[in-house]
Amino acid sequence: MKGLGELERTVMEILWAREDAGVEAATARDVSRALAGDRDLAHTTVMTVLDRLAKKGFLERERDGRAWRYQPVASREGYVTELMLGALNETGDRDAALAHFVRSVSRDEIDVIRQALAGLTGKEPPA
Repeated sequence: MKGLGELERTVMEILWAREDAGVEAATARDVSRALAGDRDLAHTTVMTVLDRLAKKGFLERERDGRAWRYQPVASREGYVTELMLGALNETGDRDAALAHFVRSVSRDEIDVIRQALAGLTGKEPPA
């Protein structure tokens, strides 16, 4: 999965936040309103970004009268996972990259990793 440009990322963050809040899919007008406080963008620019994100496979859309309603195909966490896996694929030694990554995370993040591994293996994580 390819990375997102700055404006694409901002639009996706708006849509992910709406999804996290349990809000229905958004129209271009909804996204334009959400961006209004931070950016002075033409509504047509927002429509173009949403269309491009749909064509790239980041969003799905459905007709709602004359407008389209957009929602993310994957969660924010799913997107970040794809980025991380893509980065691992760029290295010649995935094991070394993973080991280096694990050595660079905080204690709290180590606990999260342990819990996730325990969930996969069905074993209690060591204390």
